[in-house]
Amino acid sequence: MFSGIIEGMATVTAIKKTQGNIDFTLTCPFAQELKIDQSISHNGVCLTVVSKGDNSYTVTAMQETLNRSNLGLLKVDDKVNVERSMPINGRLDGHIVQGHVDETAKCIGVEDADGSTYYTFQYPLNKEMAKKGYLTVDKGSVCVNGVSLTVCKPTDDTFTVAIIPYTHDHTNFCDMHIGSIVNIEFDILGKYIARLYHFNNEK
Repeated sequence: MFSGIIEGMATVTAIKKTQGNIDFTLTCPFAQELKIDQSISHNGVCLTVVSKGDNSYTVTAMQETLNRSNLGLLKVDDKVNVERSMPINGRLDGHIVQGHVDETAKCIGVEDADGSTYYTFQYPLNKEMAKKGYLTVDKGSVCVNGVSLTVCKPTDDTFTVAIIPYTHDHTNFCDMHIGSIVNIEFDILGKYIARLYHFNNEK
């Protein structure tokens, strides 16, 4: 489990395709502290460390992950938001993030807001999935590329988030622009509530 509070950015140093999977080798500020089998969030995707170098580590993304996320678009030298799993005695500064990306969204708007920046994202509208909690609500939580954010101005298929300068400078929001593809994970609590509501109404 993660909190959506990004620890830093990792840099992709190598990409290797193995059958339907892709191995990503990356460097990051805490690479030397990692252990094999440890879970790390990469742009919001939970991946397992499978090998280590002196200052680097490697993770494997399977085809299902590549289909649901933007990891398949990564290139060498790209920056990835990373977060280690939350310690059981840690503070939940963001919100509960599973590291199970639901789908991708496209950035369709970037607007200055007196020092901060508003980013608007659009994702495919699926009414059946929305009934199961795959949607955003005003002042609710959403995870974008692994970053825990608060939703504003949601519509059926879009939402906006406000990014403060610190978050902009310390995550890959610094490289984001109109047309960028991001990973999104909808709030797990909303999914459970929606499922329970429909389960009770189906009886």
